[in-house]
Amino acid sequence: MDIHSGGCGCGSVRFTLSAPPILRTLCHCSICQAFNDAPYADITLIARRHVTVNDLTLIDFQAYRPPPNVQRGRCRRCGQPAIEQLHLPGPMALTIIPSRNFDDAEALPPPRMHGFYDSRVADIADRLPKYHGYWGSQLGAMRHLLGALIRPSR
Repeated sequence: MDIHSGGCGCGSVRFTLSAPPILRTLCHCSICQAFNDAPYADITLIARRHVTVNDLTLIDFQAYRPPPNVQRGRCRRCGQPAIEQLHLPGPMALTIIPSRNFDDAEALPPPRMHGFYDSRVADIADRLPKYHGYWGSQLGAMRHLLGALIRPSR
C-alpha cells in the first residue's frame, strides 16, 4: 500500500512511499540553500527501502561535499530537485525528498528542527529547536532521527 506519492516539478520523476516518513526537518546550510534555490530546505527523510522511484536514470545525482555522503538529485528534464540519497549502512540508508515534491505535503508530519541555523538567511519565529554549526546540526539531526525511529508519529 502506498502512503505518499509525489514527483519533481515537471512530473517526470515520480516516487511512492510504502511506509510513513521518519522525520521532517528544515536545513539552512548553504548547500541546501543553493540546491533548493531557497532560504532553507524543507526536507522529509524516509528509509530508502520504503521509497520506489519510477526511473532513477531520469535523475542527475551529484555529491556536493562529503561527509555525509549525500547524493543530491535533480530531474534531468526540468532541473528541479527530485530526491537525495544519504548513503549509510544497511537499514539506515535514507532518501531525502524536498517536502514540496509530495502530492499532499499537508499530510506530512510537521518539521521537528532547524539545522545549520547559523547559516540562515532570515530569522524564523517558531518553537522548533535550532541547531548551529556542522557538529551541532548533525548531533541534533541524529537525536531527532533516533527519537522518531524509537517513537514513530502517526
